[in-house]
Amino acid sequence: MQDHLIVGEVLKPQGIRGELKVRPFTDRAEDFRFFRSVILGGQEYRVLSVRTGDGMVYLGLRGVADRNAAELLRGKQVLVAREEAPEPEEGSYYIVDLLGSTVATQEGKVLGVLKDIRQAATDVYTIEREGKEILFPAAKGVILSVDVKAARIVVDGARFAEVSVEQ
Repeated sequence: MQDHLIVGEVLKPQGIRGELKVRPFTDRAEDFRFFRSVILGGQEYRVLSVRTGDGMVYLGLRGVADRNAAELLRGKQVLVAREEAPEPEEGSYYIVDLLGSTVATQEGKVLGVLKDIRQAATDVYTIEREGKEILFPAAKGVILSVDVKAARIVVDGARFAEVSVEQ
C-alpha cells in the first residue's frame, strides 16, 4: 500500500488571498475537512481552511498567501498521508489500492490486470491483456468481489462479456 493518496487536483486560484479551487477525487468533497496537511508539488502545506460548494473544494494553505503563490500550484495533484484519510466505507476502496489487481472470472479465468479507473456515475475500469485495453463499467452484477490484500477482483464472466469493450 502506498503511504500517500491522490485526493484531488488544483484547478486554479480562487480570489486574491491565495485560496485554491480543487477538483476532489474523493467520493465526497467534505472528506477534505479531515486533512490537517496536504502535499502539492512535493511540498507539504498545513491546511488553514476548507470550504466546499458545487462539488468543489476551496483550500486555504499556510504559505500560500496571495493569488500569485496560488497560481504556481495550478494543475498540481493534491496528496495526503494515508493515515489522515478516512477509512473507506464498506464496499468502497481507494483507487490506488485496486490498481495492479488481477481481474478474473468466478471460474478463475484471468482476464487481465487493472490499469486504470475512470470516475463517472458508474466507474469505468480498464484492464490490460496481451497488450490490449479492455474497458468495463463497475455496474451492479459485474463485480462479484474485491480482495485488496490478495490484489484480486472477481467478475461475473457472462455479465463481463456483455458490457466490456476492447480497444
